[in-house]
Amino acid sequence: MPEFLYNNKLYYNPVEFAMDRIGGTWKMPILWRLKDQVMRYGELKKDIPHITHKMLTSQLRELEEEGFVKRKVYAVVPPKVEYSITPRGQKAIVLIEAIRNYGLHLMKDFGIDESKVRQQKKNS
Repeated sequence: MPEFLYNNKLYYNPVEFAMDRIGGTWKMPILWRLKDQVMRYGELKKDIPHITHKMLTSQLRELEEEGFVKRKVYAVVPPKVEYSITPRGQKAIVLIEAIRNYGLHLMKDFGIDESKVRQQKKNS
């Protein structure tokens, strides 16, 4: 495939383009949590405890700008904001699930016991 420009950035293939949209540490976990439910900012932050407020805010903005997430603001005090996944975001869930399953297989191949990882998380 020939290289192409998008927003003044040169891409060499569609995988690179897709990963630039949903890659990184936090975008896929955010989309995964929104796949079945609408969530408020605080709920997302609580469910992803290691993400900073600044990073969660920036990742949500990027996902919204790219059309993966919808942000709904209610005119109440204090402000109420809800995030939901869009049809474009739902299409990414299939990929995220495949990567997750591959990760579980790799963990097994490398001798990492998933149940012990979950137990460590509960104890920490």
